[in-house]
Amino acid sequence: MSWSMPWRLLCGKQTSTPWKPPEGCYRLNRRASEESCVWRNFGNMALPTMTYLDAKTRARLPNSSFAYIDSRGRRRLPINDEAHVRNALSRFNQTTFEDEAARDRARTRLLKAASKYGIVPVGFITGQLQNVRIRGETEARASEVRTLPTGFVTFLLADIEDSTGLVRHLGDRYSGLLADVRTLLGGAIRKFGGREVDARADELFAVFKQSASALDAALVIQRKVLVTVWPDDLRVRVRVGLHTGRPTLTDTGYVGIAVHVAARVCFAAHGGQIVLSRAARDAVDGHQATGVSFRDLGLHQLQGLPGPEALFQVEAADLPSEFPPPRTPRSTSST
Repeated sequence: MSWSMPWRLLCGKQTSTPWKPPEGCYRLNRRASEESCVWRNFGNMALPTMTYLDAKTRARLPNSSFAYIDSRGRRRLPINDEAHVRNALSRFNQTTFEDEAARDRARTRLLKAASKYGIVPVGFITGQLQNVRIRGETEARASEVRTLPTGFVTFLLADIEDSTGLVRHLGDRYSGLLADVRTLLGGAIRKFGGREVDARADELFAVFKQSASALDAALVIQRKVLVTVWPDDLRVRVRVGLHTGRPTLTDTGYVGIAVHVAARVCFAAHGGQIVLSRAARDAVDGHQATGVSFRDLGLHQLQGLPGPEALFQVEAADLPSEFPPPRTPRSTSST
């Protein structure tokens, strides 16, 4: 077996007398000649070589010689001697366990075997603690996700326009601006009963059980972005897209075509604009605030979707209303 140690000794010296490796060195390549092979030096550490377990030898070993035995009786991770314990420590994370309880039992048996041979697996323990932390975070995330609304919901996606230009201008200060934008978005979403699903870079994804609440949050977002004084008097604009659909909720979040439509609708919008899909427009019809109307933007082919989608712009007296055509690969006139 090959040990992960940092010392190597390259030997290629030709001599007339039989050549012997330095004490404490182990050959890495058994097929090469002794004079040209690569040897690894372990200094004064006398690490054992691992004996291969053939089928007969393996069958004669008791169950106590294995760290893991699954429900079908298959025995994994031999720990019958020091070399195999070290090997099991290095292979533990590559082993598939039936459940977390089985993993925990195998880990306990392996650590007891390591203690028996005086092995202090600091790296293994650190790695396992990190894995436990990651699994805990994943379970907490799954638990939070399960409380998200199901059935017909309205997605709100917001994206900072020309974030690359803002980064170029602000440099390290962009992180502060991004934090301020996220605070603004999050406050508006929570005010109207929405839930933040995900936030990545300059994008934010939220969900609402009531479509009218999603529209109210979008209006507040655009109004606050418009009146906020940004660093260096920069013009910061956010595009917002709304779509109503019936996605599937999994332990990792929402999946389904509704998520993709919402993302494409947001991408079609310009900074300062709120764009709705036909489904979102129909869902909020009659429930919008006084003074809010919808402009038909026509049918547009959104990237990756099978057919054209009708898009609508939200209009209010205190918000900009003139924008270029939606940002889509191609568009057709509304019928």
